[in-house]
Amino acid sequence: MWGFLLRRLGHAALVLLVVSTVTFAIVHAAPGGPSLLADPKLSVAEREAIESRLGLDQPIPVQYARWLSRLVRGDLGNSFLFESSNVSTIRSRLPNTLLLAGTALMLTMLVAIPLGAWSAERPGGWIDRVCNAFAFVAMSVPTFWLGIVLVLVFAVHWQLLPAGGASTVGVAGSVSDRLRHLTLPALVLATVGTAELFRYTRASARGVFGLAFVRTARAKGVSERGVRWRHGMRNALLPIVTVVGLQLPRLVGGAAITETVFSWPGMGRLGIEAALARDYPLVMAITLLVSAGVLVCSLLVDLAYFALDPRAHPDR
Repeated sequence: MWGFLLRRLGHAALVLLVVSTVTFAIVHAAPGGPSLLADPKLSVAEREAIESRLGLDQPIPVQYARWLSRLVRGDLGNSFLFESSNVSTIRSRLPNTLLLAGTALMLTMLVAIPLGAWSAERPGGWIDRVCNAFAFVAMSVPTFWLGIVLVLVFAVHWQLLPAGGASTVGVAGSVSDRLRHLTLPALVLATVGTAELFRYTRASARGVFGLAFVRTARAKGVSERGVRWRHGMRNALLPIVTVVGLQLPRLVGGAAITETVFSWPGMGRLGIEAALARDYPLVMAITLLVSAGVLVCSLLVDLAYFALDPRAHPDR
């Protein structure tokens, strides 16, 4: 097991190095520069002084080597846009994104897995047809359009929920107010994930429910609930674990559109702001964090595989 973990850590370090190199090259290859240099009031001398202070007048390989050396020391640099350390900037936004992504993932699992198992057990039934239709529509509808529609219906027309933000001014400590602001973006973010997880669960469960050991358990008089969950779904969990494990970092990194539509102060919106301002250090820090999250979740998925199926253990 330790050999496996060491190999995975080595692979993760190599992947992060490649991702950081490619991202650094792309963001610096784009035309223009940081937004702080776009001020028309700046003279040429002032602009050159700022570039020299930030190290932007150095060749790209030199800038990358300096950034990499600071990263090895645990320094993610300072944001041009917010004029603060990237660690503190990300720390102020990350809890909001984790709350939104975690809520969306919980909703996804609570809805998709039971419905997928039910549909697999009764293929062609009305629940199966309705759920398949929902999955097809949910995976086809653009996220920003769904968010705008929900805002128009629930915030503008019915005035039941707030249109955006994370809290109402003056009641920031209220749990109920926080939940009201969280409802719409969490529903939007969970919609596509629910459709995807439902289809994986249904396909995996259908394959397992038709196997001989499930029919044997049913013939022995095991209740339908026991057949479905204790025998069937336990053996259908491997592909489901993969989808669930990879959805969380994707939710964290892919929440940019949802957070922008609902003005949710999270990492996705922060990434867009950093990209528009050409805030190179902040873009690199966010990319590195999201990439590390994907690698950690991938490792956790592998460990869950070993727990669910000992035959997949690397030492066997």
